[in-house]
This record gives sequence, structure tokens and C-alpha cells, in this order.
Amino acid sequence: MTGLVAAQVDFGSFDPVAETARILALTGLATVAALVVAVVYRWYTRERVPEGVSVLLGVSAVALVLNTEETLKLVMQGRDGLPAEATAVVTVATFVAAALGTGLGRRLGDGVASNAFAVTGAARLDREVSQLVRAVGRVVTVTLPDEVDDIDGYDPVDPEVKADLAGTTFVFPRRITVADLQDRVVTRLKDDYGVGHVDLELEPDGTVEYLAIGSRAAGLGPTLAPGTVAVAVQADPANGASPGDVVQVWERTDDEGLVRHATGELRATTEKDVVTLAVDETDAEALSDTTTYRLVTLPTEPSADREFASLLRAADETMSAVELADTSELVGRSVADLDVTLAAIRGPDGGVTATPPRGTELVAGSTLYIVERPAALRRFEALARGEEAKPLS
Repeated sequence: MTGLVAAQVDFGSFDPVAETARILALTGLATVAALVVAVVYRWYTRERVPEGVSVLLGVSAVALVLNTEETLKLVMQGRDGLPAEATAVVTVATFVAAALGTGLGRRLGDGVASNAFAVTGAARLDREVSQLVRAVGRVVTVTLPDEVDDIDGYDPVDPEVKADLAGTTFVFPRRITVADLQDRVVTRLKDDYGVGHVDLELEPDGTVEYLAIGSRAAGLGPTLAPGTVAVAVQADPANGASPGDVVQVWERTDDEGLVRHATGELRATTEKDVVTLAVDETDAEALSDTTTYRLVTLPTEPSADREFASLLRAADETMSAVELADTSELVGRSVADLDVTLAAIRGPDGGVTATPPRGTELVAGSTLYIVERPAALRRFEALARGEEAKPLS
């Protein structure tokens, strides 16, 4: 009975209104902290802040205030505090309310930041802030041009993607080489925007001199050589047949017996005896989707030209033919002086030399067949036409 009276006396000093106001104030502090974190995180990453991060930082702000308050109570003399039971209840209630407040602050901050960046323009805000940070020498920014070109020889990129890229600003660490900076920009374009091929030229300060992009077609099409199509037919392939084998397509008829319709490359098989073949366009017209064929595997490899064309279409490099102008500084030089891959030369007389020797002299009027990446290919074409005088490495 005495303990009960003592407890009642102790709790008599508890002021519910004051403690509720105190809890609400600390909850507001957690909400504001979570709101600021959400705005900063949205500005920096363009994503919504994880819930755990906002709760942790909001509650940490409340914990900092409570710890400071308790420390001051220990220093100040003659001030009566609440009993242990009431202090525990108030502390727990404060942290629970603060955690709930951080959720509200997280949603409000993310909504405010999203709307503000949508109105002011994220690219413009990125450019202004990044230039401010760049002034103190911590980062280097790369701003893409407002117009993005297409790479010759590749499928064009969706216009919506090009519109998203126009004026976009990327931020990178300042202490990197130009080559590393270019690689990082290319990687960002491929990973974030799904671009297949990038032709980019950068200055040491991050200025974009030239930008062109191309798409990489997916599926079976990019691996087919010119003049070749893929068809699906019903067939009984040999037990040892596998994708990549050269096969003959035969049909058993009542009048003529076994008749060969085509020769192609096996690309895929299914459990229902449906196979995909890569055959010439003219041979594909002779095949029917209602006939069951018999495949005979040949002990031969695909022709060199077909295999080269298939690999080239799937690679980052492409081939281009450029005529050597009279005004080009390449005239009179040898193949060994070139810094590109020369596949063949067609001379002025019409003769073709495949993989010419390194000592072969370059003659005006010759057609050079070059295999290179888009950036190197573009520079070499301009040099061969005499449009610029750039020394070869």
C-alpha cells in the first residue's frame, strides 16, 4: 500500500499536456529531418530514398536531442526529473512517433523534390549545381549535345531515347584520364539507355565534340549474313546435329523419291521436331511449313564469307569502303602506316587484294575496305577523302 501511494505521488508530477507537446515537437523534428534527406537523395540519385535510411536518420536526430537533454540534466543541479517509469514511457512513445513522422517526411520530401525538379528541369539543375561543385575542382561534368546523330551502318535509335539524351549531364570524379572518362560515358549510355553503339569524342575538360549512337538489334537477325534468311520447318534432324552445323534439307516424294531442296545452317531445334535454319533467300521459297523434311549433316564448315559477315554484324566493329582521294595525305603511304584494320584494297584497275601485305603502297583512286569501330572509322574516312590532315599514330 505504501509503494502504491509512493508511485501515485511520483506520477503526480507527470504533466500529460507538456509531455505530449514534447513528443509532437520531436516528431516534427524527425519529419523535417526525413524530408530534407528525401529531397537531397532525390536530387543526387534521381531515385526515392530507401525507407530504412530515412527512418534511421530521423530517429537519430531525435536521439541526439534526447541525449543532449539528459546530459544537461546531469550537469544542472537542483532540477527534479520524472520518475524512471514515466521517463521510459515517454521515451518509447517519442521514438515510435518519430519513426511514424519519418515516413510522412519521406513521402512529402520525395513529392516536393520530384515536382520541383520536373518544373525547373533536372538537366538544368544538374548543370548548375555540377558547375558549382566543379569550380572547386572535385568533379568533371559531361553535358551531351542537344542533337544526337546516328551512326552510319547501324540501325537508328528510338527518337524518344535520343530526346531523353539531349542535354543530359553526367558527373564523374575529376582525377581520371580522358580515356577513362570516355569509357565511363559510353558505359552509362549503354547501361542506362540501352544504346548498342556509341561514337563519342571528348575534350580533356569534358566537352563533347561529337556524339552519335546506334542500336544493336537483338535476336537471330543480326547474326545472319546478307542474302540469308531464317526459316522454321518441320524436320527430323540427325542425332548428332547441333546449332552451327551445315545441313542439307531433303524431302521424300512419291514421284521423284528423295529431293534436295536447300543447304543451310542449323540454328535451333525443339522437342517437336521443329528446327530453325539459315538458308539463302532463293532456297527459302522452296520450303513449306506443312512438309516434314529430313536433315543430313555435312562434314563441312560454313563458308568463310558467311561466317565473317555473321560475326561482323554482331561485333562492335563495322566495315566501310572509302575511295582514296588525290588530296589525301595517305597517298604514297604504305599499309603499315595505317592505324586501322585494312581488309582489302580494290585498285584503280579493278583488281582486289585481300589482306594486303604491310608494304603495299596506297594509290589514289583505290577503294579501301576498313573494319573498325565507328569513331576510328569516321576519322579515317575523313582523312582518306582529304577533309582533314591528322597525323597517323
